[in-house]
Amino acid sequence: MTKPKIMPDHLNVSLAIYQHVLATSLTLPVEMLLAGEAFAKRYNQSANTLLTQFVSDSDAMIRSRAGMSLVADEVLADSGLNRTIPDFIIVPSLWRNPRPVIRKQGRLIQWLNHCWQHGSTLIGVGTGVCFLAESGLLDNHPATTHWHYGEQFKRDYPRVELKPDFFITQSERIYCAASLNALADIIVHIIEQTYGRAAAQNVERNFSHEIRKPYEEQRYLEGAVDRHADELIAQIQFWLRTNLHSELSLAEVAEQFGLSQRSFTRRFKAAVGVRATQYWQQLRIESAKDLLASSNLTIQEVAIHVGYQDQGHLTKLFKTHLGLTPKHYRAMVRKKLFSQD
Repeated sequence: MTKPKIMPDHLNVSLAIYQHVLATSLTLPVEMLLAGEAFAKRYNQSANTLLTQFVSDSDAMIRSRAGMSLVADEVLADSGLNRTIPDFIIVPSLWRNPRPVIRKQGRLIQWLNHCWQHGSTLIGVGTGVCFLAESGLLDNHPATTHWHYGEQFKRDYPRVELKPDFFITQSERIYCAASLNALADIIVHIIEQTYGRAAAQNVERNFSHEIRKPYEEQRYLEGAVDRHADELIAQIQFWLRTNLHSELSLAEVAEQFGLSQRSFTRRFKAAVGVRATQYWQQLRIESAKDLLASSNLTIQEVAIHVGYQDQGHLTKLFKTHLGLTPKHYRAMVRKKLFSQD
């Protein structure tokens, strides 16, 4: 079998198209990515060149919900499964019930599975998440979708862990967005990873004038939420995950939720299995690791972002828990992320 082609120095993004597709879930991410590329190349001509293409299982013209005519750049019937493997695949939302369309898209679903197995990152939007669920890639993993089809999604895909209270979920290399605004937040996150924080901030300012929570503070990240029956402790866990920079003590946090420090300490350990101090510290370390790997923030800025005013405190924690400094961790993980081996 021919080895899938990889295109270095390019950001290769494919967008699936099919009947009744919502055109905005195609045009919005492309325009945002183009803006990110343009900003990055203004300061660095060697920044990754963006390549986008529509992919379909047919060369027939496709009509979007808005009446726009779309033609595939890549037809799966012709190119098979050995075509260039995209870095990202966006699976857009459909207008109304997705079931009739999905039943006719076996080749596209097979292609999504193939590309994910070979390293592509998949982004499902609204009802487009059903394609990912149909492929089996979301089995035993979290997902979200358009609220109107939540109950139908649960019935059709009982093996998927639907998270209707979250607009974004992330499981390894699969992102799900419940809305166009959530998709925009994911695209800003990808632009930051690809073109840097300045490019991401520029795109966000131009496409969304309101102040919004950072991507990391609103996603459901697989493995970041413990499963137990104590709903109040689960609420406190969510608060801790989304307020890493808070200067409140855990006793003050417990008081906000109507618990004494003693009761909070006991219930937290019983539900989660570790002390609250350990849990919050680990959240901050994991968030710092993520920022060191995917952003260009300074070590001091990372420390502040995760709730430590003193860079030395973060360095001490990294040495204790990881055996290396934040600087050395960043060098190590980026070497792994960008290695061609």
